[in-house]
Amino acid sequence: MSDSLRERLGAVRDVLLVRSLAELGFVGAVDEAANMAELVVPVTNWPMADDIEAAWREIAPGLAITRRTMTDEGRFELRSVLRRAMAGEAGPGHHDHSEPGPRLLDRHSTTRILGISSGKGGVGKSSVTINLAIALANLGHTVGVLDADVYGFSLPKMLGAPLDPIILGDTVIPTLAHGVRCLSMGYFVPDEQPVIWRGPMLHKAIEQLVTEAWWDEPDFLLIDMPPGTGDVALTLSEIVPKIEMYVVTTPQAAAQRVAQRSAYAARKLKLAVRGVIENMSWFTGDDGKRYEIFGAGGGAALASDLGVPLLGQVPLDTRLREGGDNGAPIMVSAPTSEVAQAFNALAATIAAQGPARVYRRELKLV
Repeated sequence: MSDSLRERLGAVRDVLLVRSLAELGFVGAVDEAANMAELVVPVTNWPMADDIEAAWREIAPGLAITRRTMTDEGRFELRSVLRRAMAGEAGPGHHDHSEPGPRLLDRHSTTRILGISSGKGGVGKSSVTINLAIALANLGHTVGVLDADVYGFSLPKMLGAPLDPIILGDTVIPTLAHGVRCLSMGYFVPDEQPVIWRGPMLHKAIEQLVTEAWWDEPDFLLIDMPPGTGDVALTLSEIVPKIEMYVVTTPQAAAQRVAQRSAYAARKLKLAVRGVIENMSWFTGDDGKRYEIFGAGGGAALASDLGVPLLGQVPLDTRLREGGDNGAPIMVSAPTSEVAQAFNALAATIAAQGPARVYRRELKLV
């Protein structure tokens, strides 16, 4: 016996929430005889609604679809579904009746959390973060990006997501663009408004962005760290002890020395430093010749000093900067460029590394 129309429609997955429509409660009234169905969405401007309707019409050509917004009760039930999924509540080992934390922070989670750091601003760390995330997504991985630079957020503009994140009670659903989920303080404050917070407020904001957002359990969660070694690094070391640190530098010696401090700070916090990424390594002219505008050897020297590999070198290309300004990352606007090829190679190298083995003092045998 073939599946009913309701079952076939309910089997469609919502790309943003990565769950079937039946599980999410998105399928309303269905009249198979009249070839009619109702799509129930959490908010009026649900970004995946048109895609869902297109998928439904492929299943049932000529299907008449009506769309309505969930009631408060329906949204609360959806929020409960997401919170249970975030916590991996269906899995073994959950006995606490208080609301659990997200599954991706569990030491048994398959999610790799990559901290992209630098000792100073101006080395292209955010550009590296965004384009590396898209390169990982292009390899078939599920990827999220968290902009932890609360004071100097830049990822929303760089990613160019068409819609802001959606608030569902106490759960934030990150925006989605180019196969990457993204969350940033920049979505919640006007672009020109400064964030003027003391440490405790900063700590709480970072904690909420990590623990109260619908990241699901992606293969990779990239965190764009702020420059330096201050409060955010301390907060993330407490909230995300399994974070793997990647240090971005440029070829000149001055940048290499400053980036070294970021790596040393990570090690003091007992975070694994996995490798160095050198940005702006050279410029390829129209004559095909490489010009080392910012010198050479800084990334290799830093990697040698830290005892970690130099994972990749990203060339200098004006399109990388332009993409950050207009919301069209070079991985999307120029996918065959030399820079995009460098990011593809870097993504493959990082994926092949596998997760770091985390050694914490509390796990030592005595």
